[in-house]
Amino acid sequence: MSYRTLARYYDNFSQQNMDYKKRTEFICALLSCYVKAGDCVLDLACGTGIYSHALFERGYDIIGVDASADMLAVARERNPQQLLLCQRLEQLDLYGTAQAAICLTDSLNHITNPAHVRKFFKRLAYFLEPGAPFIFDINTLHKHENILGDNTFVYKNSEATLVWHNHWLPDKLLTEITLDFGDVTEKFCERVYSVEELTAWLNKAGFVVQQTIPAPGEEDERLYILCIKS
Repeated sequence: MSYRTLARYYDNFSQQNMDYKKRTEFICALLSCYVKAGDCVLDLACGTGIYSHALFERGYDIIGVDASADMLAVARERNPQQLLLCQRLEQLDLYGTAQAAICLTDSLNHITNPAHVRKFFKRLAYFLEPGAPFIFDINTLHKHENILGDNTFVYKNSEATLVWHNHWLPDKLLTEITLDFGDVTEKFCERVYSVEELTAWLNKAGFVVQQTIPAPGEEDERLYILCIKS
């Protein structure tokens, strides 16, 4: 989906629920063990470019990749100097290699076809240099079962009201998500992946998992996975 309506309101609504400053500091601390200012970092499924811009300001050479042209339009307004590519992750295609990659805010859960996740890992490995870190996060089974579940959430700001409906399908490990902005409705799904299956797919693609880290303040809901291109 294009996230056409969500793109307009994403930053305001997401910042009600996420401490981007704390998350950025956490990611930068992990990256600093492997890369330095001037190195190329891929921000995969970059959305409106919040992390891209923060990393750019810290001196990294950032390439943002997202399948939504509407999200990228917002990212371009945030940082006109950044290179942005409109691509699906499983079709990643670059002109050279990078020294690191991130894929954050449960973007991997949005890839609901396991074959596409495996293809994404293989494509990414092709465009990362040996020793490059790949850091991504996932929403856990606990979050899908107990936090998202079949619950509805309402978010309001000065621009709009968002009613967020969830429907959990345990047999498919899927949460169907409907975003109701009043006059416009957008739908998408998230899929649960276990650390074990992701590790197996990463290993086959040429990565070695180094750490699985509970997200600060979200220990049961989100995990960060740090792996290295072998």
